[in-house]
Amino acid sequence: MTADSTEYTDAELTAYLEEGLAAEAMARIEERLRSDDGFRRRVTLLVNHRETGRHSAGDLWRGNRLSCPSRQELGSYLLGGLEEDLGQYIHFHLDTVGCRVCRANLDDLRSSSSDSPGTQSRRQKFFESSVGRIRTGQ
Repeated sequence: MTADSTEYTDAELTAYLEEGLAAEAMARIEERLRSDDGFRRRVTLLVNHRETGRHSAGDLWRGNRLSCPSRQELGSYLLGGLEEDLGQYIHFHLDTVGCRVCRANLDDLRSSSSDSPGTQSRRQKFFESSVGRIRTGQ
């Protein structure tokens, strides 16, 4: 069964090529690529277009992640210390757009902010092993 290859926009397929879609959307496109020759040809044309160095404003915008919030803004989002508009945008960016880079950043911030007993133990051992080795005033 082959589906209509216009189901996805060029922008969505370019985001797929840059691994910028949510995991579920990436999986749907990959499944479609395996089963639809016309769709595969369309994606190949997009790849060839990108490799020739032709980039649209949208390509540059996505490539430079201009719509992504900073890591500091993501940290403030976790703590709930943002103005409402920015907080709503970040929520939209993470949950509707499904930016995997920002999601990974947010997950990293979450995990680094919650110290497990193992992390605390490693920090203590590192501190104890370095006492007397750090020179001050140099």
